[in-house]
Amino acid sequence: MIVVKAGGGEGLDMEAVCADLAEQVAQGEQVVLVHGGSHETNVISEKLGHPPRFVTSASGHVSRYTDRETLEIFAMVAAGRINKLLVERLQQLGVNAFGLSGLDGRLLEGKRKSMLRIVENGRRKVLRGEYSGKIERVNVGLLEVLLAAGYVPVVAPLAISYESEALNVDGDRAAAAIGSALKAQTLIILSNVPGLLRDFPDDSTLITRIPLEQAQEHLDRYAQGRMKKKLLGAIEALHDGVGQVVIADGRVAQPLRRALDGQGTVIQ
Repeated sequence: MIVVKAGGGEGLDMEAVCADLAEQVAQGEQVVLVHGGSHETNVISEKLGHPPRFVTSASGHVSRYTDRETLEIFAMVAAGRINKLLVERLQQLGVNAFGLSGLDGRLLEGKRKSMLRIVENGRRKVLRGEYSGKIERVNVGLLEVLLAAGYVPVVAPLAISYESEALNVDGDRAAAAIGSALKAQTLIILSNVPGLLRDFPDDSTLITRIPLEQAQEHLDRYAQGRMKKKLLGAIEALHDGVGQVVIADGRVAQPLRRALDGQGTVIQ
């Protein structure tokens, strides 16, 4: 069982991801694909006159401020265009892909974070009207039914609150939650860098192996920007039953095969 997160940033070769995923499925591997949508959401938001706003928490994590209008744009882009075009391409490659979001069948459920505590220009602030959350439950039975029937779930990173509100959730941590629920052997997190870099953006400083007990230290010392969430998701997944996590380059040919061969940052 492999869970793959293909990031929503610029530069990923999604054609290569789909082709390699199809190869894994042809070899009998069960795969779940979780995708992002941040870059395309940014582009569409700008065109619609509602530009994205990114904020930094007190702990240094960067995230999108998701008001209701932003949530609706994100749902349109991620659960709509991106999800369905990925399903289309996988079907063309012979994969019986099944597109859904974490809203559907309450696949991903959690508590809404209605406000954000942020640091802006050196000052602490509170932003209200937020529609994001942290995943607390995974409807693993739904995934198991789809997998047993031969489908490949393709999951957009939206969730549902306990009050049945749509939520924007972090794609890396969504993949980690799904991997944990399925007790996946491997969680592959693809990005537009080769893995965790000791001296970003110098690719030659790639850290190839991290024991789980040192992962938090590496997060604090080396992770920058979005890499913080990737390492955080990796730590959560490993603590909750995933065998190994590989943060790998999604810009290359055969990205899944390379990740499974240990090319990237392997955490276990």
